[in-house]
Amino acid sequence: MPSRGRHRSTSKECQRVLAWIEGMPGVIGVMIGRSYGGRSLGQQCRTGSIRIQREVSGGLKAVMQSSKGLQEIFIRTEAGTEDAVARMISGPGDA
Repeated sequence: MPSRGRHRSTSKECQRVLAWIEGMPGVIGVMIGRSYGGRSLGQQCRTGSIRIQREVSGGLKAVMQSSKGLQEIFIRTEAGTEDAVARMISGPGDA
């Protein structure tokens, strides 16, 4: 399922990360939200880094570091797979 949302432009690194997330088991799709230029996830975060903010009805709210700032994303998941998807995105050391 293609990415949807108000803003479709993002860097190539971020597009690769979004495609990777869309291919995960339990993920229905990824919607791109607002972008905030000039903001950052922190000094150790590279372009394409993702931080899960919270679990909401139907999926996960997250932010991604783009080349120009932060990009909001919504990861639509199948019911009951939110925790597993969040662990796959965060990695084994972050869960």
